[in-house]
Amino acid sequence: MRIDILSVVPELLESPLSHSIVGRAIKNSLVEIHVHNLRKYGIGPRRNVDDYSYGGDAGMVMMVEPVFRMIEELRAERDYDEIIYMSPDGERFSQPIANELSLKENLIILCGHYKGIDHRIREHLITREISVGDYVVSGGEIPAAIVADALVRLIPGALTDETSALSDSFQDNLLSPPVYTRPAEFNGWKVPDVLLSGNPKLIRAWQDEQALERTKLLRPELLENSI
Repeated sequence: MRIDILSVVPELLESPLSHSIVGRAIKNSLVEIHVHNLRKYGIGPRRNVDDYSYGGDAGMVMMVEPVFRMIEELRAERDYDEIIYMSPDGERFSQPIANELSLKENLIILCGHYKGIDHRIREHLITREISVGDYVVSGGEIPAAIVADALVRLIPGALTDETSALSDSFQDNLLSPPVYTRPAEFNGWKVPDVLLSGNPKLIRAWQDEQALERTKLLRPELLENSI
């Protein structure tokens, strides 16, 4: 998989993409993630990538030309399955979307900034818009890092134990069951006896029950969506 991220503040992505699971996956050549500075195609001597909005609204808007030229440069080198714009009014990012996108070969993720992007980019270049929640942040860089992280951990070999992702929250529309580690008792707080039983069948039944009960209690809408 290859992910190209377009940003006006690429420095914001340096740390999230350099460490832990994502960093190891890049180091082990399981994924390529390239962060591109849109100012490469900025306008004029100051490499401007934004301008005032028509209509006189407050806030600056990312211009169409730098984005168009950067995407054209990338598309001249390879085909892309999706050109994604991180937007607060996009479809809500979810585990099923992550599962779907993790199977793609090449993705572009455009990070908005300022007041947003010229709408012509959305009309003519973007193939999918994704939101990480019903709130607004300063730019699309952190949301893009969230999406990239969610995809990379699903790539075979990215996790030490590949079956770990199968029991994550939101797989099968359920939250994960509680997890414990040593010691078996601390400060009078004990690990459930079933997890110490050594009986895989009983443990799995307990985990399934706990996942269902936690989902009913904390996120009942997930069960409604699965019907």
